[in-house]
Amino acid sequence: MTSPSYPPKPSPGDRVAVISPSEGLPELYPRPYELGLERLRTEYGLEPVEYPTTRKMGTTPQERADDIHAAFADPDVKAVIASIGGDDQITVLPLLDREVIRANPKPFFGMSDNVNLLAYLYNTGIVGYHGASVMVQLGRPVAMDRLTADSLRAALFTSGEYELRPVDRWNDVNRDWADPATFEAEPETRPGTGWTWLNADRVVEGRSWGGNLEILSWLLMADREISHDLSVYDGGVLILETSEELPSATEVFRILRNMGERGILQRFPALLMARAKTWSFERPNSPEESARYATEQREAVQSALRAYAPDILAVFDVDFGHTDPQFVLPYGGTIRVDGPARRITVTY
Repeated sequence: MTSPSYPPKPSPGDRVAVISPSEGLPELYPRPYELGLERLRTEYGLEPVEYPTTRKMGTTPQERADDIHAAFADPDVKAVIASIGGDDQITVLPLLDREVIRANPKPFFGMSDNVNLLAYLYNTGIVGYHGASVMVQLGRPVAMDRLTADSLRAALFTSGEYELRPVDRWNDVNRDWADPATFEAEPETRPGTGWTWLNADRVVEGRSWGGNLEILSWLLMADREISHDLSVYDGGVLILETSEELPSATEVFRILRNMGERGILQRFPALLMARAKTWSFERPNSPEESARYATEQREAVQSALRAYAPDILAVFDVDFGHTDPQFVLPYGGTIRVDGPARRITVTY
């Protein structure tokens, strides 16, 4: 497989596709979606272009694949952004025409279930961008988080290095999108906790791969977009995060154990593990319960690393997952993890 390359960047004034490759949730929750579209226009100077499935629930995998093809093939569209995630994008992958997408490389932004398409682009030779969905990050009540907005701007419009930093404050407690009062105040935040480093005695620079751990487990089970030639992952930086479904520490360990048994985990000399999301509407954890959940998850990850990748350079609580703020990471692009200097630099 050829190394992924960066597609051309959009410029202010360009048209960008907004698609729903997983689920048409803008139909159910128009308020954060419309807010996200407005910010694309006013804060980034981009003109969003919608497709037949973007605001429609219950669409077929073929209809969503058709929209992906249309977005990439349109020469007037300069980037593609997911409205949100979901849980059905894996059914779209077999319907995609790799040659259409390879012939029309464009920056794609998405996370969570959109790891399906990010992994597909990685294998197609195109660098994608993990993060910045329209409804969640762009549609944040009152204002985008400053760090999220700055990271997205750099990822959209620039091609240089960008340094990530530990955040001062963060949040993972959501409010109901169906309640208009949700959009009258910014989310409440709590103090940041910094990063935790493991085996930080070296520098690793390589192409990133990974994403949401639950989605990766589905791809492994379905044998889709996981290379059988594991050497493609050699020297890379593994990026992992977990979702609002709050997988147990046992499940996290088992997925990583199985990645180790497959021979994948030990291919990566560095790991960035995102700050764990610890709260959901189904499990509204107290601060104490949230802290315990995060600790148990970290211990599960470290247990798997001890068994399969004991020398890996790892950084925990990096803000690129389902929490707020969220840094955008290149997917298939270059990440430099400097252990002695305690610095993480991405190349957009």
